[in-house]
Amino acid sequence: MTRQRLGQHFLGNPVWQKRIFETLPQNAGDVWIEIGAGHGEMTHLLAADGRRVVAIERDRRLVEGLRQLMRERPEEWRGAEVVHGDILALDLRRLASDKIRVYGNLPYYITSPILHRLFRSADQIDSMHFVIQFEVAARIRARPGSGEYGYLSVACQYYTRPEIVMRIPPGAFRPAPRVSSALLRMMLPGGGESLGVVDEKGFLEFVQACFGQKRKTLRNNLRGTTSDELFRQALEACGLRPDARAEQLTLAQFRALFTQLG
Repeated sequence: MTRQRLGQHFLGNPVWQKRIFETLPQNAGDVWIEIGAGHGEMTHLLAADGRRVVAIERDRRLVEGLRQLMRERPEEWRGAEVVHGDILALDLRRLASDKIRVYGNLPYYITSPILHRLFRSADQIDSMHFVIQFEVAARIRARPGSGEYGYLSVACQYYTRPEIVMRIPPGAFRPAPRVSSALLRMMLPGGGESLGVVDEKGFLEFVQACFGQKRKTLRNNLRGTTSDELFRQALEACGLRPDARAEQLTLAQFRALFTQLG
């Protein structure tokens, strides 16, 4: 039985489990954080060869099932540890002090909060690999000028280098979701590393404000933050048109405008 309020759609098809696992880094010394371990569909693969896996699960019933599997198959699960908790409330540095990789079959409704939580520990993460709604994956990897490009695209590309590895059909899950899914690979660091932004929080809040109402110009979305004349000068210094919109700007252009207006 699943709990729909938790957005549970388990990757129950072994063929798809194997296909996904084969795309993941498989170094013996890797430490994995798994978000939403479910019934251990991917946990036992991640823990193969004794790799350390911290499997996080919110649903207490599933936690008990995972621990029972560990007792029944100690060799297969010898590198795994099950943690009952919510990734949004857990401190990654208390779970693992080394560099980590992250895997998760993320509930569609909470993908963005989880990503932003992980970005707070970006310096600890080598890569992230997520099964998420295809439309969300497309937004994350969207480029400037496309209709899908928005704040989530910029934030994710600031911290990571996202790539859609494969599409996953509804039939790979139980119960089957009503939407198509994708495996998204996010390698770190992202484009923000070369920008030299000192105030990351302020920069991302600025970007979010730029996208306040997507159909409006930057001037309209940022109205009230500075005078029209200073804003005109800032746009001109960045080589941007007076009617420029947020969806047209690259990471570097956002950074330049943030600096000019700062």
